[in-house]
Amino acid sequence: MTHITQTREDTQALGMQLAATLKRGDVVLLTGDMGAGKSEFSRGIARGLGVTCAVPSPSFTILNVYEEGRIPLFHFDWYRIGDESELTDMGLDEYVGGDGVALIEWHERAPYLIPETALEVQLVPQEDGSRRITFIAHGNWEENHS
Repeated sequence: MTHITQTREDTQALGMQLAATLKRGDVVLLTGDMGAGKSEFSRGIARGLGVTCAVPSPSFTILNVYEEGRIPLFHFDWYRIGDESELTDMGLDEYVGGDGVALIEWHERAPYLIPETALEVQLVPQEDGSRRITFIAHGNWEENHS
């Protein structure tokens, strides 16, 4: 399914809509170049789950944990990881597929750590300033969310 958003607020609103369907153990993979809108979409998911505090990109911390919402949100940014062992050493298995929603930016940096069932969200800026956002279900995502 593909959506076009015109503004940052539209991108956040789409994230909020997705959040309403998410449940414990879900993994959402955000794909897109720098500036594609991954952080805005993430903020929308966080808001949709009930997170009210600031939601910065976890670029330097690798993981931000938000427990105040409907279900916990584990927001990863794997852009700066050196190798997959950094993630396994920090107890990745406790977060991905665990008690909350794992939201992963730059998942391409550690493809072997991605579960088979996930929702990939591709964000592509368009020449007119809009964003094309495509949802791609992997594994049995659709069965689990019907």
